[in-house]
Amino acid sequence: MSKTQRPSSARKRILETAERLFYAEGIRAVGIDRVIAEAGVAKMTLYNHFSSKDELILEVLKYREEQFDLFMKQRMMEHQSRGLDSLKAFFAGLKDWFECPDYRGCSFINATAELADPRHAASVFCTEHKRRFRDQLTEIIIEAEGPKAAVVAPAISVLVEGAIVTSVSEGNSEAAQIAEEAAYMLIAKAKRK
Repeated sequence: MSKTQRPSSARKRILETAERLFYAEGIRAVGIDRVIAEAGVAKMTLYNHFSSKDELILEVLKYREEQFDLFMKQRMMEHQSRGLDSLKAFFAGLKDWFECPDYRGCSFINATAELADPRHAASVFCTEHKRRFRDQLTEIIIEAEGPKAAVVAPAISVLVEGAIVTSVSEGNSEAAQIAEEAAYMLIAKAKRK
């Protein structure tokens, strides 16, 4: 018997259901009873896996991060296989995300705004996620454009976050291309120094 346990199918169903509902309708708008009903589990089953709604929120955000990272890696690999460098592939993947039919912005920005408590475990996780995202973007920038470009990585990260908000508030997937063009202007300026 393997020492590593696979998550139970009920736990996975609860996570997937809660993730879908929280993303589509908001964390505060969706109650535990709704998650239980749509996941097709008993209340006791949910509470055997998650001690509270707060714990469920945190676990959903961890699950969402895994899913988002996988989505972006797959999209970037696809675009790189077509000849794009890693940074151009990142922006193309960003645009792909913006064009998903169920796109409703960034789960982590949404959760931070909804929870409104910077000490909430899920808010702390969201802050850490954004730091990890910025670090990954910095690595992509360095890989594509060299170490001199790293100095503008924080500004490019802000451009990307702005593109995410703009894409959802205006329904404009071209925000990814606008952010990309601005990013390359910053990179060119950094390389001249």
